[in-house]
Amino acid sequence: MKKEAIEVLKNRRCIRSYKAEQITEEELNAVLEAGMYAPTAMGAQAPFIVAVQDPDVVAKIDEMNAKIFNSSDMSHPYYGAPTILLILAPDDSIAPVEDCTLIAGNLLNAAYAAGLGSCWIHRVKEMFETQEGKELLKKWGLPENTMGVASVALGYADESHPEAPPRKEDYIVRI
Repeated sequence: MKKEAIEVLKNRRCIRSYKAEQITEEELNAVLEAGMYAPTAMGAQAPFIVAVQDPDVVAKIDEMNAKIFNSSDMSHPYYGAPTILLILAPDDSIAPVEDCTLIAGNLLNAAYAAGLGSCWIHRVKEMFETQEGKELLKKWGLPENTMGVASVALGYADESHPEAPPRKEDYIVRI
């Protein structure tokens, strides 16, 4: 097994504070390519990855997620990240949730490997069930039956890299 891959998997952590500086096109493309090579059910490649870097759309997505979260403590659930990756799939695809989850994992790990910070952000399903979300899907040319599954905040970390907590004793059960 390649040591570098294991080190990425062991050391990637969620980053919850980002610099305003936008990531490079090369960094974004490297992360997106990793997402495109995640396994999908029957190799169908049904999901979509929407890379949002337009500051106005980033702010809109951040606001939509905050409305779903409905907490005064979380007015910016994407933590100021300049890039948001939305992972969506047609709801009638073979395994939309599983496919998108695998893609999100690849995106998160690739971000760390590229020297970027990232964080999985939830509530995407609810965001794209709203009228506002449906209008965005239409504007982006995605099928009407597209469901949101996951999203990733992406950018340069504006905090020190968190240490991994110890793994729990009974994490693995061997039979």
